[in-house]
Amino acid sequence: MRLGLNQVYFSYKHAPILKGVNFEVEAGEVLGLVGPNGAGKSTLLKCINAILKPQAGYIDFNGQSIGEMPLNEIAQRVGYVPQTLSTAAPLTVYETVLMGRKPRLKWKVSQQDKDIVEASLRRMQILPLALRYFNELSGGERQRVMMARAFCQEPEILLLDEPTNNLDLRHQLETLDMVKDAVKKNRLLAVVAIHDLNLAVRYTDKLIMLKDGVICRIGKSQEVLTPEAIEEVYGVKTAVITYQDSKYILPISAKPGAAPNIYLEEEDYGKIHV
Repeated sequence: MRLGLNQVYFSYKHAPILKGVNFEVEAGEVLGLVGPNGAGKSTLLKCINAILKPQAGYIDFNGQSIGEMPLNEIAQRVGYVPQTLSTAAPLTVYETVLMGRKPRLKWKVSQQDKDIVEASLRRMQILPLALRYFNELSGGERQRVMMARAFCQEPEILLLDEPTNNLDLRHQLETLDMVKDAVKKNRLLAVVAIHDLNLAVRYTDKLIMLKDGVICRIGKSQEVLTPEAIEEVYGVKTAVITYQDSKYILPISAKPGAAPNIYLEEEDYGKIHV
């Protein structure tokens, strides 16, 4: 299973947002999208999901153009979680998650559909909220409902736009653990837009660093996030610390020339004085 983008361009009216984006993702991989606000991350996810149509370029899934797929097939194969969702309809949490089954429903909701909805609610630890109205929930609770709806679709591709928005620390880690576990066990592929660089380097296999609609860096997550790359994309000086074979990024200053970028290995920790 493979998702590929070839020279994708997209503009809102005359404002170019994506400029010649190329990449591939294979089954079993989590690809992270990082970059400053306005870099084009959300727009890119919407193009992959056929919500937006690129002005040029080609997006294919296993050799088939996503733009030529029937919308119901896209809805079956792609689970999409936007940054925000509000609905005027008075839907309960259960009904909202059940909507994820809509592309696969036949004449009526089957027992299998009900079982999948319940499993998704349990997976995201929101079964006690099943009869609450979606619009009455907190931002973090809504985010977990939308993740449950995406899992309920049983998709092959997960497109997640800031899936940890509004979540507390524990639920951030648990949610991304679930995503990575689902991708590895079920051979899915995921494209995740995320702002937290430490979560990005921990939970993704590959990273794309976007700036002004252009890919600045792409590669293995542990290799891409260097202080130089972060300064180029964000304009921020950082310290990159290696601990137990993983990288952790500490911001130092957003002022140009204020401080040098720093690399620290575990054996250097005793030399740090704050």
